[in-house]
Amino acid sequence: MTERSEVGRPHLRLPREEDFRAEGHDVRVAARLGLLLGVAFGLCFVTGVLSHVAQHGSWWPTRPVNLYRVTQGVHVLSGIAAVPLLLAKLWSVYPRLFARPVVRSVGHALERVSLFVLIGAAFFQLATGMFNSAQSYPWLFRFVPTHYAVAWVAIGALLVHVAAKLPKIRDGLRRQVGRPTPGAAGLSRRGLLATSGFAALAAVVATAGATVPWLYRVSPLSWRAARGPQGLPINRSATAAGVGRVGADWRLTVEWPGGRRELSRDQLAALPQHTVRLPIACVEGWSASAVWTGVVVADLLAAVGAPTGRVQVESLEAVGTYRESLLLPDHVRDRLTLLALGLNGAELSLDHGYPCRIIAATRPGVLQTKWVAVLRVLP
Repeated sequence: MTERSEVGRPHLRLPREEDFRAEGHDVRVAARLGLLLGVAFGLCFVTGVLSHVAQHGSWWPTRPVNLYRVTQGVHVLSGIAAVPLLLAKLWSVYPRLFARPVVRSVGHALERVSLFVLIGAAFFQLATGMFNSAQSYPWLFRFVPTHYAVAWVAIGALLVHVAAKLPKIRDGLRRQVGRPTPGAAGLSRRGLLATSGFAALAAVVATAGATVPWLYRVSPLSWRAARGPQGLPINRSATAAGVGRVGADWRLTVEWPGGRRELSRDQLAALPQHTVRLPIACVEGWSASAVWTGVVVADLLAAVGAPTGRVQVESLEAVGTYRESLLLPDHVRDRLTLLALGLNGAELSLDHGYPCRIIAATRPGVLQTKWVAVLRVLP
């Protein structure tokens, strides 16, 4: 900013809060954008915790069958909606950075620190979440535990921020947005709110086809719109997993305390087959339904004389974070939990897990283990 000195010479000065006069910087706008952003962040946080429980918890329900499809879809889409809302919110309040004095008290200093923590954590979560949806990981840390830990930092900083600003938030929400001020620069208060809401809605619609089937044709940015072999997308191919051609000597090993049995694929195919239509839903937010045919896991265990309980599933994949998964007792007993041999009326392709794979209701895609080699009933 420039102003003139007593002798008429212009000199530079730092901008002040009162220099920003656009209507979009009004407390009424900031409060309403904050409310929308809080809803988006809240949905994203709650569904993110549910996703963590589904992947790492000791219990997860087997019904409804679309549970994980819905919760993870909401998780990713609410994060996408939060991006334009966060940018609009920051634009509405950034003049506060130029308020003087910079720090008025110890409490004010702590409030500002928590605000910067919130902004940093929010951008980290949204950015890493978008990279995860694209299956791109340009960093050295492990995504899942880091993303989960920073989520708690973000929600904690958000609660501190809301508590500190609650009187202003109440005041802003109680006041009417009002008509545009004649001659005011930039978007009006209503214009900024409408533009922000439209941007968030457009971002959701443009990507929601990845998990909402009836939006498939109007979602040009759906990151899993392209179908893979047998009409179903894949995240990890056999080549990427290091799984080559599976020969006729392949055997499924079923182990339990005091017993062990090996079965060929022909022996599995000779057991009673069950066909179900189930979705497969991945942590990246995409999901798709398919028709699966195979042996009910509970029937397979009974056929070889093994007890039911927790079952550790091991893949032919030699290395990988998810080369093993744990079938919890409720899923082991469920009639919709299959050792699948077929997909959409045909034999499983290698990329979809030939010779057999796990498919079960409500389990995250990363736990629907492909190229199964061992089923181990744990004591």
